[in-house]
Amino acid sequence: MNPYLHFHTIKHYFGKRKVLDIPEFSIFEGEFLGLMGPNGAGKSTFLKIASFLESPADGTISYRGAAVPNGGAPLELRRKFSIALQQPLLLDTLVMQNIAVGLKLRKVPRAEIWRRVEMWMDRFQISHLARKNARFLSGGEAQRVSLARAMIIEPEILFLDEPFSALDFPTKIKLMEDFRGIFADAGTTAMFISHDLAEIKFLTSRLAIMAGGEIKQAGPTRDVLDEPNEAAGEFLEVWKRYSI
Repeated sequence: MNPYLHFHTIKHYFGKRKVLDIPEFSIFEGEFLGLMGPNGAGKSTFLKIASFLESPADGTISYRGAAVPNGGAPLELRRKFSIALQQPLLLDTLVMQNIAVGLKLRKVPRAEIWRRVEMWMDRFQISHLARKNARFLSGGEAQRVSLARAMIIEPEILFLDEPFSALDFPTKIKLMEDFRGIFADAGTTAMFISHDLAEIKFLTSRLAIMAGGEIKQAGPTRDVLDEPNEAAGEFLEVWKRYSI
């Protein structure tokens, strides 16, 4: 596999406190990478830096082998990525307009925008909501709209920060099942933060365990869960004990 993104000697601080320290790490083309770790492990900070929402204090990020200027990733590069968060953060407008917003910002022709909106609404089974205001959606419906909005731009990498965590169990299971099929068909790469072992097992192909701003172990998801090293095992043992 070829790395889309490679991180070299990445460090980041909040004030004087070091919150990220990653000597070497890569996100590979076509993988579904999971990030787990305790609160304050640095997962969300790493996701923001990986998606160029923030710049690291030190270190180098390379995209397809070329170093990206620290502090100023080009707009055309940032537009290759999409993000879906725990809270959908939808606009106070129609579902179809929410889904279309990324394409409008990219000045995609109008006919193509609405062709793709219809296609992605169908894939996420929300076509019947097209003309409903996003304020009146259920949690599961809103998250489907958020994921459709993220996927419609056909991102090279999709960044997911606990998008299923606020959903009730039946809604979560159905959405994850649908999303896994959609994701596989699209051939997208993903970085996925979760605190839920069931989500990690169901969706990810590779898993990184973080603690104290460091990646303690990374590898195929099943290998990390079945044979964690000492540092990752301490976290996983506690997590498994309290997971259903």
